[in-house]
Formats: sequence, structure tokens, C-alpha cells
Amino acid sequence: MHHSIEVDHLSFSYPDSHAALRDVSLRISPGEKVALAGPNGAGKSTLILHLNGILKGDGQVTVCGLPVEQKNLGRVRAAVGLVFQNPDDQLFSPTVFDDVAFGPLYQGLPPAEVERRVTSALAAVRMSDYARRVSHHLSTGEKKRIAIATVLSMEPEILVLDEPTAGLDPRARRALINLLRGLPLTMLVSSHDLAMARELLPRMVVMDEGRIVADGPTQELLGDEKLLEAHGLEKP
Repeated sequence: MHHSIEVDHLSFSYPDSHAALRDVSLRISPGEKVALAGPNGAGKSTLILHLNGILKGDGQVTVCGLPVEQKNLGRVRAAVGLVFQNPDDQLFSPTVFDDVAFGPLYQGLPPAEVERRVTSALAAVRMSDYARRVSHHLSTGEKKRIAIATVLSMEPEILVLDEPTAGLDPRARRALINLLRGLPLTMLVSSHDLAMARELLPRMVVMDEGRIVADGPTQELLGDEKLLEAHGLEKP
């Protein structure tokens, strides 16, 4: 059985020659829910952007059995739903419906299938009543849920989220955690919200200075105060 995500000896430097990833290897099995933690500048976002080919470093990245390379990018991007930290980076259509329909339309699916997927994705994030609303007028929490719906409408196998709870008030944060708990997808969630990680994501990978410095059960790693302190993390 193939892994959902396989990263082998991945290294990446930005044009200013800052090394953002140094020999990173990672395996995530189908259905696993994994937290990606570490201080700012650890390389978390850089790693995420390799999973659907936005960035290309040295090493091998495979998702759902597909090498992440030019000829597979369409299929890879359909398989890996990437939700950015700022939902405004993902919402740009006149209405919520149009935003959520964008991916399936771009894939060339027939109108009835697009409609089915939009309806299903909005129901999954409990935003069915918002289809005709204008995305820009929504709260941050609502926008985050719509951004997740834009990815769910592509029916991905993997959901990758960058700081999903950033900027949310407690009620919106709780709603988002409950939503993510109910989604039966492989998940990789980059976050400083370690209390969410403890509650939602049984495995944790800690990065620092472009390397993976720890990988194990979330409960266990969050109990290791020396580890947390060494890598700029606070025990929740």
C-alpha cells in the first residue's frame, strides 16, 4: 500500500541562498492526522508548498503514489487540498458558490457534477446557507470554512492546512476543530496551536531550522518540556 505522503531527502534553498529545508524525510499513511509544529522560519510552510508542486527542491516527493513532477501536477493538485493561512488568498470569486465551484469547473466536470460537489462541500463545512453570499463580507472563521470547502469540492485524498486556527475567536476555533475532526481524510496541519494539535492530531512532527527534529505521538512530545523549550514551543 502506498503512503499518502512520502518525502525523501528533500532540501530546498530560496534564491537568497537561505536553506529552508535540509534533508527532510517523512512518511504519512492514509487516514493519519499529523501536526506539523515548530518556530517561525522552521521550514513548515516551505515543506507544505512542495506537496503540490508550488515549490521544487532537491529530493523526491510522492503523494498518493504520484511523483510530484510537472506531468503529474494536475492529478497531484486534485489529490492534495492545500488551505492557506489567509483565506483571502483562496477566495476571489463573486459568490461563495463560485469560489467552491472553481476547482471542479477548472477540472472540466459537467455542470450537474459541479453542483453536486459544491452542495456537498458546503454541507461538510456547515455553510450550505452561504452559497449566494459574497465571500468578502464574511467573518474570518466563515472565510476559513469556505476556503476548506473550495478544497473539499475537488474531493482530495489529503488535506493540508497552514495555521487553520490563526485569527479565529474561541467559538470559531472550536467550530473549525469540530469540523476537521469529522472529515475522513489524511491530514497534515501546520500550526502554533498546540492545544488543537493535542486534541485533533494524534501524531506530531517538529521542525526547526529546516530539519525534522522530532516525530512521534503528540501527547508524548507535548509532555517533553526540554524538547519544546529547545525548539521555541510552549506547552499548551
